[in-house]
Amino acid sequence: MKDFVLAIDQGTTSSRAIVFDQTGGIRGMGQYEFAQHYPQSGWVEHEPEDIWQSVLAACRDALERAAVPAADIAAIGIANQRETVLLWDRITGQPVARAIVWQDRRTAPFCDKLRRKGHEKSFTRRTGLLVDPYFSGTKLRWLLDNVPGARARAERGELAFGTVDTFLIWRLTGGRVHATDATNASRTLMYNIATNDWDDTLLAVLGVPRVLLPEVKDCADDFGMTSPDILGAAIPIRGVAGDQQAATIGQACFAPGMMKATYGTGCFALINTGKKMVRSKNRLLTTIAYRLDGETTYALEGAIFVAGAAVQWLRDGLGIIGSAEQSGPLAEAADPSQSVYLVPAFVGLGAPWWDAEARAALFGMTRNTGPKELARAALESVAYQTADLLEAMRKDWRSDSETVLRVDGGMVASDWTMQFLADMLDAPVDRPAVLETTALGVAWLAGHRVGAWPGRDTFAANWLLDRQFTPQMGGKDRKKKFKGWRQAVKRVLS
Repeated sequence: MKDFVLAIDQGTTSSRAIVFDQTGGIRGMGQYEFAQHYPQSGWVEHEPEDIWQSVLAACRDALERAAVPAADIAAIGIANQRETVLLWDRITGQPVARAIVWQDRRTAPFCDKLRRKGHEKSFTRRTGLLVDPYFSGTKLRWLLDNVPGARARAERGELAFGTVDTFLIWRLTGGRVHATDATNASRTLMYNIATNDWDDTLLAVLGVPRVLLPEVKDCADDFGMTSPDILGAAIPIRGVAGDQQAATIGQACFAPGMMKATYGTGCFALINTGKKMVRSKNRLLTTIAYRLDGETTYALEGAIFVAGAAVQWLRDGLGIIGSAEQSGPLAEAADPSQSVYLVPAFVGLGAPWWDAEARAALFGMTRNTGPKELARAALESVAYQTADLLEAMRKDWRSDSETVLRVDGGMVASDWTMQFLADMLDAPVDRPAVLETTALGVAWLAGHRVGAWPGRDTFAANWLLDRQFTPQMGGKDRKKKFKGWRQAVKRVLS
């Protein structure tokens, strides 16, 4: 039996690959950043070739550092930035335009038009989503309408659409497989999460030809074999999930009521609702947590567009830190008497506000405000936004049991940030021993599918806690801080 699994974690700013052994231990890792393109205000794009080349380089580095030949890899799992849209030629495999990234807001006017025409209720009932530029469907329509000849070529069946997972599967298999999984499909505004199929009514509203769309499979399924010349051997691709659902699996949130939040470029919190589709009354999303053996498990999700991106702004935009790791100690040294709030609506506000036109703002600055206070405001904004999500989730998912949040992503390495998060949530925050939960989730999907990894219960039992952060802040201080946050948010809502 081959012991190793290769997990691809294709993110918004970088691509990573990790070789896991049978125990879930990391044997080797590769990571490459790639360029972000901002051609206009509110537009965010990636070069598809940059994505592809960064994934290849990361995979090859991971295999080399693990000293594991490709022939010894039992399977590949793929996790990906969700909602990002690619459109390519079925014959050549060449993209017809840059990828439109999930953060991109160019379709806000079209979304407004759909809402004015009364379509949002239909989209929400069928997909569990809201009509927002965040999701893939309106981005795809924009490409069809704005890339010369794209619509005519799409209708003739010459082009293929996919989110990043689909594009990678296509490239890895030499164009033999055009497929996605149910979690990624559920984020497109085109997939009916009750019938588990592309929805012809919504496709007609969006003007998207069905011939463009990939086959939708379970998260642990047969996604083809890699071409031997790409990594050095033909390797089965057997696990695929959008990055947030992959982290939910990696955090072993298999029981209804379990909740996780991933702090990467954005923050995405999911609570497992089991076989029941919970319809949110608080502008959260109803989505697919995972689909295994044809059985769908649902979740409620809250999406924050800017989390780690606020720290990147401190580094790249303001130049007040040299690395992300410096933000925590800088924030800890801030003047506690200053109440500075950053509402990081650089690309609008996500759940529960869903305001595409809102823009970032700083409140409460004085002449004494400096880098320390700005760093603290950036980190605190992540906790405040998470508190907004948890409040909405508690209203939709009523339970007598205490909420415990399992966290992952780059930001959770900061003890200061996690303690403030627990304080603002007034709930425990559990940080796992293995922080690479997104990659671990798809590694388990792939490894379990080929029989190299254990079943769900054993995998969940092996989840290990690194540290639990418990609330230390008094209720009066918590309410005062959160009141200030809500006042700041109110001022930026368009």
